[in-house]
Amino acid sequence: MPKAVLWDIGNVIVRWNPRTLYSKIFPDPAECDRFLSCVCTMDWHLAHDRGVSFEDNRIGLIARFPEHEAAIRAWGDRWWEMFSGPIAETEQAIEDLHAAGVPQFGLSNISQHTIAGTRAMSPAFGRLRGIVVSGDEGVIKPDPAIFRLACERFGLSPAEMLFVDDGAGNIEAARALGFDTHHFTDPAALRPALEARGLLAATDDRAGQGG
Repeated sequence: MPKAVLWDIGNVIVRWNPRTLYSKIFPDPAECDRFLSCVCTMDWHLAHDRGVSFEDNRIGLIARFPEHEAAIRAWGDRWWEMFSGPIAETEQAIEDLHAAGVPQFGLSNISQHTIAGTRAMSPAFGRLRGIVVSGDEGVIKPDPAIFRLACERFGLSPAEMLFVDDGAGNIEAARALGFDTHHFTDPAALRPALEARGLLAATDDRAGQGG
């Protein structure tokens, strides 16, 4: 059984989706889809997670798509409009784990330039004893190196941590390294997963149910 929890951040603790911003810039859903699949793609965005600044990463893209310069610049200039707030079920779980004395940490593909603002979105971040930020390290999930770095930094083995992430590839990589894992796809499934591992006691209504 794990004795600590290692949290992803985006779409686990706080909701992040480029469409939250770009649906304002491109009201036509098809046009929005084309922009995000052909111009500001997730593959292009990964450079930010590796530590490249918004300013540096957009230079080449603007040269390729000058007609979309304003929209490309919005990725950095209006970054915070991509967020739609914390996920309440995760916030509550983090608070309950803290009250139970369970150590908690973070491991996120995120820019070193945006981590402070992201942490300000929820007091739950204050319960994490440390966060490995990919932008600081120059390596991103699912590279095994960043998982090993988290283990070294937090002084725990993979088997001692439950890793919670919304990305199937990240979950697969962590499981291959020996982590216990929970693929975060439904916020309502989080607490039962923590209870099943003995990290949290069953709530009264669940504890009173038979079978």
